Amino acid sequence: MSEKKVKFKFEKENKNSVRFEEVPEDGMPPVIGSIYVQKWFAGSSKKIEITIKKTD
Repeated sequence: MSEKKVKFKFEKENKNSVRFEEVPEDGMPPVIGSIYVQKWFAGSSKKIEITIKKTD
């Protein structure tokens, strides 16, 4: 099992959600791209981090 932490920065706010844009590591392509997080959870966060676990 491998694990990857992906960092995101605030991109824009919608009615009920916040869009975050991935900050890729130097020289690497994005793993996820952009994601939407519901406002009730995201709050006023400008940065978030998501951990992905790959199970084989």
